[in-house]
Amino acid sequence: MSKRHSAKYKIDRAMGENLWGRSKSPVNKRSYGPGQHGQRRKSKVSDFGLQLKAKQKLKGYYGNITEKQFAKTYEEAARRKGNTSELLIGLLESRLDAVVYRAKFVPTVWAARQFVSHGHVTVNGKKVDIGSYRVKVGDVVEIKEKSRSMALVLEAMQSGERDIPDYLEVGDRGFSVRWVRVPELADVPFPVKMEPNLVVEYYSS
Repeated sequence: MSKRHSAKYKIDRAMGENLWGRSKSPVNKRSYGPGQHGQRRKSKVSDFGLQLKAKQKLKGYYGNITEKQFAKTYEEAARRKGNTSELLIGLLESRLDAVVYRAKFVPTVWAARQFVSHGHVTVNGKKVDIGSYRVKVGDVVEIKEKSRSMALVLEAMQSGERDIPDYLEVGDRGFSVRWVRVPELADVPFPVKMEPNLVVEYYSS
């Protein structure tokens, strides 16, 4: 197992949840945390502990983006008018690597970031290789013609593990999607319960 894959599954075990709903997740077999003390009886978690876990879970879900990037995304959500927790989810979902993952171009969010950085994706016909690039309503995200036959792409498209959400409009035989609208928390197909309200509490306390 590669370092990236082991790190990914370490997050699953640390959280005690199958974050991406994948059949390979180790928590499908054992739900306790990693390490020799993973099976100890759980003590009552403080409010701060709950807020921290909610932040780590949401940050980990999007490919464990850096603390600096995540905090910056929160700050942008807090500056905007409206519900900060909903705005935070909307901003995270509008990341190009998240859109590539949601579109089922690749099987994992980790693969999505690599797929983007290797130049396999265009936005409105222009190559974009930055995973954190912000997709806007109406933008068309597409797999380059020469990248469409990659085994990674074909595996993801044929997988029945997850569905494409309705805020993405599928086109060109599944090789492109249009960002129709910014989703709210209820629209996003998280396999586990996400609590962005606790993330907001974490940063504002």
